[in-house]
Amino acid sequence: MSNITIQTSNAPAAVGPYSQAQKAGNTIYVSGQLAFNPATGELYKDGDIKEETRLSLMNVKAILEAAGATLNDVVKCTVYIKDMNQFGLINEMYAEMFKDHKPARVCVEVARLPRDANVEIDAIAVVE
Repeated sequence: MSNITIQTSNAPAAVGPYSQAQKAGNTIYVSGQLAFNPATGELYKDGDIKEETRLSLMNVKAILEAAGATLNDVVKCTVYIKDMNQFGLINEMYAEMFKDHKPARVCVEVARLPRDANVEIDAIAVVE
């Protein structure tokens, strides 16, 4: 089985020596996504954690679509946050984005994220 590198201009380019995602067989591994605007390359940092979460998930969604998948194909996410006190607001947007689909998830509070973001989300999806 060979890996296929997934790349789309509809999500921000990787900020380091890694790819947006890798597809191995029927599994897609999406790298952690920050709230970058893919058109401008700028990180959203206006203090609205729900919007930052939405933009992070929109980038995950765009990468999945480039790989032929959707958010409904996600089986697991990891959510990294700087402030566990914002967990409820992050959860509200996460639930809005995934609707009735409920992938397995880990949420971890971290000391710092790249570019001083407040949230980063990665995902694993499986497609037929």
